[in-house]
Amino acid sequence: MDTNEAVWKSEENIKRWAAEASLREARRAEPMRFMAALLPFDTDDEFTVVDLAAGTGMAARAVMDHFPKAKTVLAEYSPAMMAEGTKALAPYEGRYRYVEFDLLSSEWPAGIPVPMDSAVTSQAVHHLPDERKQSLFNEVFQRLKPGGWYVNYEPVKAPNSAVEHTYQRITDRFDPQAAYKRTHLSPQEHKQHDNHVRYMIDLERQLGFFTAAGFEGVDVYWKQLDYVVYGGRRPK
Repeated sequence: MDTNEAVWKSEENIKRWAAEASLREARRAEPMRFMAALLPFDTDDEFTVVDLAAGTGMAARAVMDHFPKAKTVLAEYSPAMMAEGTKALAPYEGRYRYVEFDLLSSEWPAGIPVPMDSAVTSQAVHHLPDERKQSLFNEVFQRLKPGGWYVNYEPVKAPNSAVEHTYQRITDRFDPQAAYKRTHLSPQEHKQHDNHVRYMIDLERQLGFFTAAGFEGVDVYWKQLDYVVYGGRRPK
């Protein structure tokens, strides 16, 4: 079994992960709102956004909060994650639906609309090998409507050791427990951390993949240390 499956299809892991959701989502509220605001729609527009590797729908919920008439399709491959997501999405009943989709596969299910109005990903792309990152960006580009945006919220690898040290120093300053947590991981936490970083790459390479796929207006629109929101659109 691939490490991603071992982590994200485990009911025990997902329940532990969901128990920490409120704290995690509070920290990520700002980039999620920013991510939604980047989408090229007016407040009262009716449209559908595809949230790829949606998990419990944090990005999808941010979009529906920002645009009251928006609907979302949440593509996810973990039954345990979808079960937790259904609880979190209860206030949005009728505005969303889950579709089973493994982001490692290029076989897109019929339940994902084509063309897509826009698409988002949140903390998913770094779990993919580089070849799949590139093919995913190409597939999203081909499925977007002209003018449709694809926005990604993602952790990135520091470009060098000096920057990595700065990331760590500032993180420790704002979270006094961070250093202790980093050096006192349980065996399970070690596995999840290794899975988290094994395919992580620097920002410049990701933007290069994005631009090569054909997107225009590509930029980093939000950044805090090693977390970024970048995106672009399919030309009109």
